[in-house]
Amino acid sequence: MTTGTATRWDPSLYATHASFVPALGAAVLDLLAPQPGERVLDLGCGDGVLTQKLIDAGCDVVGVDADPAMVAAAQAKDIDARLGDARALDFAGEFDAVFTNAALHWVGQPDVVTAGVKRALKPGGRYVGEFGGHANIAAIRTALIAVLARHGFPAAGAETSYYPTAEAFRAVLERGGFVVDSCAIIPRPTPLPKSGMAGWLETFRGGFIDAAGVPDAFKDQIITETVALLAPALQAADGQWIADYVRIRFSAHLPE
Repeated sequence: MTTGTATRWDPSLYATHASFVPALGAAVLDLLAPQPGERVLDLGCGDGVLTQKLIDAGCDVVGVDADPAMVAAAQAKDIDARLGDARALDFAGEFDAVFTNAALHWVGQPDVVTAGVKRALKPGGRYVGEFGGHANIAAIRTALIAVLARHGFPAAGAETSYYPTAEAFRAVLERGGFVVDSCAIIPRPTPLPKSGMAGWLETFRGGFIDAAGVPDAFKDQIITETVALLAPALQAADGQWIADYVRIRFSAHLPE
């Protein structure tokens, strides 16, 4: 989830509009192949839904997230979740694996994050995850920026999410001392819950709209106009909204 951004999250809003995020993390968990007894760091643990799956697999897990409300939600599940920044990890040679899902695109500074992950791992430790890749939600971002601009809100430059190509992120991992086992872009058109695109925008781009200086009384109109602009491209004939997600999925390890 979040690992070092100014965005603030509402766990109940996230559970309502974004439950698909941890649900789609199963493939990344399979890539990690967690083993009983392993000590694992869940980087950007959010409310702990995927963290619990690691615990259920028999792992000793620490979750880290930058959002206090999400950390509290994970702690309410009796998870060892700690408030922390992915750019300032203070672990040293402690973990067999670092796992991360849908978090790194919120953080940026990939070389700094990778160095902290390396420090946290034991020799031979694994680093496995998935996050937004190049062209992720391109239509959604373009539509929202266009609507903001139409009303005089300067959104240009406000998008701070990190969406690299696979080649660029592979280079980050290799510079950081990792052996890269796989790193690939995966287009993943993603059906949204019944709350549709409006719920998605409220959950994932509320902070972006705030940063553009939109008054509270005008936010609903911005969302409504963005939804209308996106409907021809992302809403199916039966009304189902499908977000234009593109992910990077990667697996790497440190030398022994």
